[in-house]
Amino acid sequence: MDIRAILLQTSAEETGGIAFGDMVLWIAVGGFLLLIVAAIALPQLRKTKWFKSAQRKAKKRREAKAKIPAAQKPAPGTMRKGKRKRPLVGQDAEVEEIDWSDDEDYEAPPRAVMEPLVKLKKMPSKKSLVERGLSKTRKKLLTNIRSVFRGRQLDEAVIEEIRAGMLAADMGPRFTEEVVEHIREKWRERKITDYEHLEKYLKDYVKEDLRQWNLAVNWAAAPPTVVLVVGVNGSGKTTSIAKLAGQFKNEGKSVIVAAADTFRAAAVDQLTIWAERIGVDIVKHEPGGDPAAVAYDAVDAAVARHADVIIVDTAGRLHTQKNLMQELNKIKRVIAKKIPAAPHEVIMVLDATTSQNAVSQAKLFTSVVDVTSIFLAKLDGTAKGGVVLGMREEIDIPVKFVGLGETPDDIAPFDPDLFIDAMFE
Repeated sequence: MDIRAILLQTSAEETGGIAFGDMVLWIAVGGFLLLIVAAIALPQLRKTKWFKSAQRKAKKRREAKAKIPAAQKPAPGTMRKGKRKRPLVGQDAEVEEIDWSDDEDYEAPPRAVMEPLVKLKKMPSKKSLVERGLSKTRKKLLTNIRSVFRGRQLDEAVIEEIRAGMLAADMGPRFTEEVVEHIREKWRERKITDYEHLEKYLKDYVKEDLRQWNLAVNWAAAPPTVVLVVGVNGSGKTTSIAKLAGQFKNEGKSVIVAAADTFRAAAVDQLTIWAERIGVDIVKHEPGGDPAAVAYDAVDAAVARHADVIIVDTAGRLHTQKNLMQELNKIKRVIAKKIPAAPHEVIMVLDATTSQNAVSQAKLFTSVVDVTSIFLAKLDGTAKGGVVLGMREEIDIPVKFVGLGETPDDIAPFDPDLFIDAMFE
């Protein structure tokens, strides 16, 4: 019996009119024909450029692998499934880098995720902070002064326009008159004739004037140093205290803040939030309590905890109210009972956007409390940063800190050279 007969007998079913045995026969014949075609085509395929190129690449990979020292090859059984990067031939490498990105258990290293966060934490330099904070003042001042020099040499008319530009930058009438008189004198001596001479002279003159301030913090001979902060409501006092606390903490000092502004609604809560954000201790009583008692307890706590700095917030009602001034005197007396030389620094927070009104506030406060320094807040929000120069002539209280933004890090110790360069460049 032939094969066809056997196959026909193995199936009683038909599929589409074709017996099962016939289907098997045709599949066998088709497979045989494919083998014949492959036997004929493969020798021809070996002669193609594509096949020869693939062979050369495989040979190079084998040669490169053979050159890897045995000590650098991973031990058997320690390899994970993945794609191996081609080793750098001719270079010493202790570890063979392997790309596991195709592995289903692969987790990308956190570097790509963490690098942006690290960049965000990088603090800007004090120079960049001051330049940013004085951008509005610089633009207005230089626009006013430079515009008068377009195609002109220095003369009496130009000097008068310079006077107007300085007053517009809120440098104060007394300071402006003094500087203008010096400009006129140098012009008559032919030492100032154009804008370049004028700008250099202004910068040098103002820097020299501001360098007369003692800008160092009045630290106590032995800790704690007590810093009393005064100022009217709305001047940015609470935020400025947070910036001071952050600044001192960054210098490695332990800080306690005292919430002695017990009369203003939410003042204690605001300072508490800032203290928690910065990571410093706070001493507080119930709203409406005795501010002097809060200050006394804060000093007591600072002595017990060996703290370096105490920053005492005070009420910021209108400076024309007599009871506010009396309260400041009481706080000062209570602190002095515990630490005779305290407060060591009385910082008044002034809002730079109020310009010459800030100078008037400072004059009134100094009649009750010995203000030792100024914290000029909101400097970034005004084009009248020249008020600092007016303060030198009007009240002669050194500006020791400037506020340049909303975050606790937006603070800079006042530097005359840095400040004036940022104002004019």
